[in-house]
Amino acid sequence: MPLFELTAEKLEAVPSSTFAAEQVLERADLQRLLRVQIDAVIEDVLIVSEEFAEFAGARRRIDLLGIDREGKPVVIELKRTTDGGHLELQALRYAAMVSALTFDDVCEAYERYLQQVEPDTEGSARGRLAEWLEDVGGDEAILSREVRVVLVSGGFDREITTTVLWLNEVYGLDIQCVRLTPYKVGERLLLDVQQVIPLPEATDLTIQLRRRETQARAVRVGSGRDWTPYAITTPDGTTEPLRKRQAVLALVCGLHAAGVPATQLAEALPNSRFLSFLGTPTDDEVSEQFVAAYPKAKGNLGRWFVDSPLREGDRTWVLSKMWSRNTEPVLAKLLALAPDGLSFNYEAHPQD
Repeated sequence: MPLFELTAEKLEAVPSSTFAAEQVLERADLQRLLRVQIDAVIEDVLIVSEEFAEFAGARRRIDLLGIDREGKPVVIELKRTTDGGHLELQALRYAAMVSALTFDDVCEAYERYLQQVEPDTEGSARGRLAEWLEDVGGDEAILSREVRVVLVSGGFDREITTTVLWLNEVYGLDIQCVRLTPYKVGERLLLDVQQVIPLPEATDLTIQLRRRETQARAVRVGSGRDWTPYAITTPDGTTEPLRKRQAVLALVCGLHAAGVPATQLAEALPNSRFLSFLGTPTDDEVSEQFVAAYPKAKGNLGRWFVDSPLREGDRTWVLSKMWSRNTEPVLAKLLALAPDGLSFNYEAHPQD
């Protein structure tokens, strides 16, 4: 459908253009702009690498490599042509290659990427990635072998759309096609972004069906993962089911508010997961003083609840966020510290 300008007299058609005609380049322009605003074509994806080529014997490079909140790698391939070239075949090869990436592999690639685009954030890749993947285990996350593919082009010919529809429907792959159409309005260049596969109206249903199949497959093969949320009861009431790290924080804060000393809480928490430093800084100063006391935390503050410190006497305490495998034993130990006569408990809410 053409784009129209609405005037008082009529609908004035706005002529579309092409990236070639407007001298817009793939890498220098489209790729550069999309890497910092990837939500223009896909939401909830963290870009971790550009021109990624960390696979043995491979000479080609992935335009943009991302990770979604579920730990799925996302291969994003760009073309400025109106037919899409051979995007789908190229992207499938890349998807197979990145399907074996580990958390550490992605950390290394992300660190190199940050050195290029944000040089002042050196050493922060692991903490930022762990925070991004907190719903699936933080820095203990096991990346999925199910790779998402996003094809972005000035257009797609019938061969590509037929192939993508077949792969999505028959084999349950997750491939999106996003069409970019430039429009020249005076001296301004406007960009129309349209998801053509799957149709936006069918996206929710497609995701639901794919999730159901993924869950069924996990039950059949046994994934070994446990993302059970917990509701925490304190004298102030019962929380909604919380992620594991939030559940530990809620119980620690509730016990401390009820008079349990921070030193006792630290004894119940394993492996230096509850650290303190001298002083009671303001909330804005906690991060800086925490890093000063524990230099290894620099670049990894996303692994700590620096925004929820506990203060006691002349010391400030900060709790770790890393609890994916040992949450219930930790909650049980903490519960044993509850003062007599006060209501403390936790309840698991297994997910279907």
